[in-house]
Amino acid sequence: MSGKGAPELSVKNCQDLRVAVIAAQWHEKVMDGLVDGALRALHDLGIDEPTLLRVPGSWELPVAAKVLAGRGYHAIVALGVVIRGGTPHFDYVCQGVTQGLTRVAVDTGVPVGFGVLTCDDDEQALDRAGLEGSNEDKGHEAVTAAVATAVLLRSVSEPWH
Repeated sequence: MSGKGAPELSVKNCQDLRVAVIAAQWHEKVMDGLVDGALRALHDLGIDEPTLLRVPGSWELPVAAKVLAGRGYHAIVALGVVIRGGTPHFDYVCQGVTQGLTRVAVDTGVPVGFGVLTCDDDEQALDRAGLEGSNEDKGHEAVTAAVATAVLLRSVSEPWH
């Protein structure tokens, strides 16, 4: 199971952060679970007014993240799901989305939580979507990672007193 070995992150002093969640619309049940997990994580962290945007599919996540990174957000969370099919389409979409989101984070310095499921089948996606009976909650994990990174970056960018 891919969730083994995940760190227990304790995130504090983040209530003032501006966080955006961008979610694809494909695979409604999986996406509902990912979005619910992300919003629950933000609420748990005391971030009660995140921005939530829905894009058509995972392919559109990087461009939306890039625009939001330039508009004063401290962290962005990208949620999507790509299910392997019988063509190379899966490989191209997964690679493009991953490279695009990585580029946004590195080029802008804004942490991007990676909550894009890349699964062989629907069962794997449902098991990671944070739904009742799921073994993992990748929406929640993506928020926690992005916000923890934003807090870390803020701590190293503040001047010495």
